[in-house]
Amino acid sequence: MFCDVALAERIERVETQLIAMASRAAHRRVPDKKGFVIQLEGGGVASFADDNSPYNKVVGMGFGGVPSGTELAEIEQAFAQRGAPVQIELAHLVDPEIGIVLTERGYRLEAFENVLGLAIEDSDEPLMPAGVEIRQSGDEEFDAWLEVVADAAAHPDTQGVPWREEFPRDVYLAAERDAAAAEVTRYIALHDGVIAGGAGLRTAEGIAQFAGAATAPQHRRHGIQSAFLSTRLADAAAAGCDVGVITTQPGSKSQQNAQRRGFTLLYTRAVLVKHP
Repeated sequence: MFCDVALAERIERVETQLIAMASRAAHRRVPDKKGFVIQLEGGGVASFADDNSPYNKVVGMGFGGVPSGTELAEIEQAFAQRGAPVQIELAHLVDPEIGIVLTERGYRLEAFENVLGLAIEDSDEPLMPAGVEIRQSGDEEFDAWLEVVADAAAHPDTQGVPWREEFPRDVYLAAERDAAAAEVTRYIALHDGVIAGGAGLRTAEGIAQFAGAATAPQHRRHGIQSAFLSTRLADAAAAGCDVGVITTQPGSKSQQNAQRRGFTLLYTRAVLVKHP
């Protein structure tokens, strides 16, 4: 699958929507007036959701041109007032001049992450391994879904480049609650009748965002991840999506599994950070 600038911009715009919606949900949950979502002139947002939140970052920047010094200074001041670094996730398909501007302002390259994609076509009925059931999960079992996802996240993928960020359990739980307000459909896996994993899917502008899929350690290697993917692909096709995307760490087991299932590398995001 080939990714041109127009497709990357669409994917980043949908990612921006997700971050902004989750951030605003955090603002409602923690009414301390510290949070903000700043719309950028060239596209994207600067988001501060809550202290130590994974949604504290700048996303979607650069497709509408190089940001001005005045705009960057405003963002930097907003984060500095909250004692937080500015973390910019920059797609490599934007104007390379942006990297030069950020470097001159003291930003440091700290990590990369890969965006993989799959062309979605009409899908057959999902294939379920023996003993596995995948279904959408309603609000009435949100806490059970959240617990199994959090437990799985405590035993992360250790192949390839490690995640540069690790979040305490309470921060992770709060972030997942905020994501629930961002139009993410939740899925739950049952293995022999026991809750074994959880996953998410968000669709917008023809893009299906595979918002994570986690399996509890004791239930792994039973085909649950493949069942999660095939179920969400079928639902994404029914919703009219033409592209599915997943974000992974470079060289990780998650990337390897995604590529085995037909995903290809579309582009890379550079993570540039300026500390206060």
